[in-house]
Order: sequence, then structure tokens, then C-alpha cells
Amino acid sequence: MGHAVTITELFLIAMLIIFSVPYLIWRLFRTEHWAPLVVVQIVGGILLGPGVLGAAFPAYYATIFSPPVIAALNGVAWWAVMIFVFIAGLELDLRQAWAKREETGVTAGLALVAPLALGSLAALVMLRWPGWAGEDGQTWQVVLGIGMACAVTALPILMLFMEKLDILRRPLGQRVLRYASLDDVAIWGVLALILLDWERIGRQGGFLLGFAVLTLAVRALMRRIPERDRWFVALIWLAGCGFAADWAGLHFMVGAFLSGAVLDAHWFDRERMDRFRDAVLIAFMPVFFLSTGLRTQWDMGGLAVFGAAALLLVASVAGKLAGVHLAGRLLKWRPGEASVIGWLLQTKALIMIIFANILLDKGVITNAAFTALLLMAVGSTMLTIPIVTPRLKRLQAAESPLRET
Repeated sequence: MGHAVTITELFLIAMLIIFSVPYLIWRLFRTEHWAPLVVVQIVGGILLGPGVLGAAFPAYYATIFSPPVIAALNGVAWWAVMIFVFIAGLELDLRQAWAKREETGVTAGLALVAPLALGSLAALVMLRWPGWAGEDGQTWQVVLGIGMACAVTALPILMLFMEKLDILRRPLGQRVLRYASLDDVAIWGVLALILLDWERIGRQGGFLLGFAVLTLAVRALMRRIPERDRWFVALIWLAGCGFAADWAGLHFMVGAFLSGAVLDAHWFDRERMDRFRDAVLIAFMPVFFLSTGLRTQWDMGGLAVFGAAALLLVASVAGKLAGVHLAGRLLKWRPGEASVIGWLLQTKALIMIIFANILLDKGVITNAAFTALLLMAVGSTMLTIPIVTPRLKRLQAAESPLRET
């Protein structure tokens, strides 16, 4: 008798594919300069999904990625991305942003508003044709959601890129983190506005009130317990906030971000936090990338989706660069700084994908719009390192004589 493949075995085959294929492509083709491993994993998820290999080999897709396997993968992906967003919230240094609020406010504001405006215009152009707005999405929600997706900067990926460029702990890197951190707060605030459900406004108000009260209690507890215990309490706090936010209709990702944002990063050992973030990125986030790829669809035809992605990419890149360059002129930055900062803030993978996933979950956008946004996020992230590297070298070369004098 032949052995019937079990769900557990199919799950492990899927995990084997998830971890081996992107890694081998990244390592064998040496894509690090233009496509870091995280980008290869996202693209790998798209290729392994129903839109590409699933369409070419439907039997493979139906066997490996059956509904029970996808359900198991989604469970891993949800928890992984909740932890990652929690860490992103924890990394926010709002005290530093407040200490340098004028420069930070001007730069972060322009870096957010300009791509938001151009992205919203691009969304209005897309909505001239059907197929982009979800069943539950009102026009203002779709326009604001797509516009904000164009304005997002992925703080965790930005940190990884700046670490690779050796500027994360330097003054320029800390400036960029301040700008991105303030924009992150605005992004989640806008998301909460988009998801506001007037039928559940009482429940959502109750969540915010309860969250504020419990935040005071959790912060008081964190100050009194050892650092080792703080990690366990933080994960309990994360799960509770995610559940409460989802129950209130705001989505569990909003709760995950808020649960980290209200805690102080200095309560946790920096080196241990970096190792924890890297472990989550290596061991769990590839499952999220694959599950994201499984949601890519080409219902409207590949040409229309690619056309929309190109339009959104232009709006996103041009808007971010225009906003940062305007800030550089107003604040009288040194030549070359605005270009480096503007391109560093182009990193969109992860946070933008999470943002778009939520819009898709809530029926604000369609699978086609989600796929276009996903392609835009991958494109903007892939552009960052190749374009920033030579500009950063020129900027550092220009700064060297200034240090010597």
C-alpha cells in the first residue's frame, strides 16, 4: 500500500520550499547588492503563489498548499508579523523626535505628505476603471489607503539596510530613524481611521480607554521586574493587545504596533533585542512572505496590474524624493544629504505589505490592487541599496575634509 501523505508532511514540505528556494537563489546568484534576502523571500512568495507557479502547475499548488496547510502557515505568519511589528513599535524613539521636533516634524511631515498626495492621485486614476476597490471599501478609504501605502517607510527593513551600510548608529542613521519613526506613528493612526467602524464605535472606544489604563499598569510593572521577565510580560501584553484590537474591529496589527510603541526600548537589552529581531526575521518571517505571495492574484490581467504597480512606484518614489528635497532646502542641509535620506526612506517591504494585507483583509482593496501594491513595495525596496550606496560614498567623502579641519 502506498503511503498517504499527511497534513504534517505537506506542511513540512511547504516549509522546506519556503526556506530553501529563496536562500539558494540569494546565495547562488549573489543578489545581496540589489536584492537582499528579505526581498528575494518576498519575490519567492509571489512566484510560489497561485499567480505564477500555481497557474503553471495547478496540481503542485493544490497538493502542497492545500487549505489545511495554508491555515497552518497563516498561524505562523500572523504571530511572526505581530512580533515584528511589536519590535518596530518598541524601536520608536519619540523622546529623541520630540527633542529635535522642529527638524524632525518638518522632514517627516513632508516625507509623508508628498508621496501621500501623489499616491492618492494615482489611486484616483486607477479608480477610473473597476476592479481596484474592495466590496467594503468606500472611495475615500481606497484613495487614502493606497496613498498612505505609497508614503510608508518600513522601519525594520530600513534598520537592516542602514546596518548593512554601517550608518545605523551614526548621526545620519539616527536622523533617518527619527523621520521614519514619526511617519510610522502617522501611518498606524491613518490605518485606524480607515478601519474605523461606526457600528462598533463603542467597542473601539472601549478598547482605546482600556488600552490607556492597562498601559499605565504594564509600564509600572515593567519598571519593577527584571529584564529577563520583561520579555515574557511583553509577549503576553502583545497577544492581549492584538486580540483586543481585533475584537474591537481595528485589526490585530494595530494592537501589535501599539503594544510595542507604549513601552520603552531601554527596558530591554539592545544586543538581545537585535538578536531577537534577527531570529524572528530568519526563522519565522519567510513564512509571512510566502503567505503574502499566496494572496497575489492577476484577476484583471498581468498588464493592468503591472501598469498600476508602475504608476504607484513613480508616485511613491517621486513623492518621497520631492518631500525630502523640499525639507533639505528649508532646513539648509548639506549638498547630497537629501538624496541619500530620500532614497533610504524608499524601503517599503514588510510594513507596506502588512498595511496592504490589512486593507485586503478588511475588503477595502481587491486582490488586484493588493498585488499592484506588493509589486510597488518590492520595486522601491530593491532600488534602495544600489542607488544609496554610491551617493552615500560621495557624501561621506565630502564630509571627510570637514572633519579634518
